[in-house]
Amino acid sequence: MPPRGKAQQPAKPSVVAPEAQAELELGPAAFPVTEYFTISFHLRGAALERYSAFPDLEGFKKSGKSSTTTTRIVEGQTTTELTITQRYAAYAEGEFVVKPFTMTINGLTVRSNGLTVRVGPAPTAGAAPPAAGGLQGIGLLDNLFGKPKPQEYVEPKDNAFLALVPDKTSVFVGEGVHIGLYFYLTPADQGLLDFYNFAGQLPDILQQLRQRTAWEEPFNEQEIVPESVTIGGKPFLRYRLYEAEYYPLNAEPLVFPAVALRMVKYRLAKNPTEGLDNRLEGYKTYLTTTRTILVKPLPPHPLRDIVPIGHYQLREAVNHTTFRTGQAFTYSFGVEGEGNLAAISAPVVPLKPGLEVYGPDVQQELTRQAGRVGGRKVFTYRLVARQPGKLPLDSLLNLVFFDPTVGRYDTLRAELTPTIRGPVRTASTFRAPTDDPFYQNVLFDADNTLQPLNAYDDVRRYANYILALLLGVAVWGWWRKR
Repeated sequence: MPPRGKAQQPAKPSVVAPEAQAELELGPAAFPVTEYFTISFHLRGAALERYSAFPDLEGFKKSGKSSTTTTRIVEGQTTTELTITQRYAAYAEGEFVVKPFTMTINGLTVRSNGLTVRVGPAPTAGAAPPAAGGLQGIGLLDNLFGKPKPQEYVEPKDNAFLALVPDKTSVFVGEGVHIGLYFYLTPADQGLLDFYNFAGQLPDILQQLRQRTAWEEPFNEQEIVPESVTIGGKPFLRYRLYEAEYYPLNAEPLVFPAVALRMVKYRLAKNPTEGLDNRLEGYKTYLTTTRTILVKPLPPHPLRDIVPIGHYQLREAVNHTTFRTGQAFTYSFGVEGEGNLAAISAPVVPLKPGLEVYGPDVQQELTRQAGRVGGRKVFTYRLVARQPGKLPLDSLLNLVFFDPTVGRYDTLRAELTPTIRGPVRTASTFRAPTDDPFYQNVLFDADNTLQPLNAYDDVRRYANYILALLLGVAVWGWWRKR
C-alpha cells in the first residue's frame, strides 16, 4: 500500500539541530486476553517523514494505532519526542513468540530482539474477529501460450464510495472538529477494486481539504488497513485515508469541497476461461460530497479573544508543602484534557511583594487516538518567598477557558497553599556561586553605566590604528637594519 502523506507542521526555531534518534519498545510479557499487546517506536530530534510497517505477529491481529507527541521547553530550548504505538489483539489465550524484527524510521534502522508473551484468561474474554483481508491487486490479463481468443468483458456494479466524515456539524471558534477521509467497499468488491497511485493523488487531495481559517492537527498514520464496520445493517470494509483535527480561528464556516479519488476497477470476462485471469483493468473515479461546518462565535467575555477552548482539568504538584523563607521550591500547573493544547499560554503570575517567580518551563504531551486530540501541558515555576505565612497560590495562578461541551466559561485555579516559615528576608535570594571567580570578583563590582551601542566599533577602530602603527614601526626597523 502506498505511504500516507504528511501535512506540514509550523516551523519552530532551534539553536542547535539535534541528531535524530529512534528506538523500539515492546509491551508487557504477560497480560489478559481482554487487553492489547503493543509495539512502539520513539523518535527524537527530527520530524517524522516515513517509517516501515509494524510487523505481523502470529496469534494476534493489528487493532489500530495511536501517536503521542511530547514537547519540552526548558530555559528556551525545545525538545520533541514522537511515539507511534501499534496495538495487537490476541485471538486466544496461550504463549506466543514475538520473533526478532527490524523497522526503518526516517532512514534509521532499529532492531528488537523479540519477546515471549503469555496471554492469560479473563472472565469476559472473547475471540477477536478474524482479520479482514486487504485489497489485492492481481494484475493485467496474461496470455497463455499464444494469442488468446477474443473475450467479452462486462463491468459489474460495485457498492463502494468515498466519504468525508466530520464528527460535528457546528462548532465554536477554537473548538476542534475531527475530519476523516474514508473509502468504503463491501467484502464482495475486494476483487473488483484496487488503489491506483494513491501516493501521487494524496498531496492534491490534502491541498483541497486544508482550511486557511483553521489550525490543522494531522494524525500520524501511514499504513492503510481495512476496518470492519456496519452501515445500514450491511458489512463494509473501511480504509482510513486521512484524518485530522481542525480548530477554527474565526467565525467563518469551514467548507470542505468535493474531492476525487481514482481507483482501479476490473471488468470481468463474460465467458471465463480456465487458466486465464478473466479480468481487464480499468479505472473509476469516486467523489465525496461537499461538507460545511458552521462556526459559532464565543459568548461575550472580557478575555474572549485569548482564552483557550476545550475540556480541561487541573493537575498541580509541588515538591513540598512547607518551606523556609528564601528557599526555592518548584510548583507545576498542569492542564489536562481534550482541545488545542498549542493555544494554551502560560498563566501570568502578577507581581507580589515578598515573592520571586521564575519560569515557567513548559512540557507538552499531545496524543492522537480514536479520532480525538488531547493530552496535557505542564507549566513549571520556581518560586522564592521572603515572608512567612500561607502562600495562596489560587490568587496568583489561574487559567480561564471556554468549555464547548457545556457552552460556558470556566476557570482552573491553583488549590495548593504552601506554608512559609522563618524570618522575613528583604535581600535578594540570588547568591553568587562560591567556586566561580567571575561572580565573586567581577560581576558585583562591574560598572553598570549604560554604554553606547557602537562602543565596541570604536574600540575595534582604535585597535586597528595601533596595529597599523606597530606594523609601520616594524617595517621601518627592518629597513634600517638592512
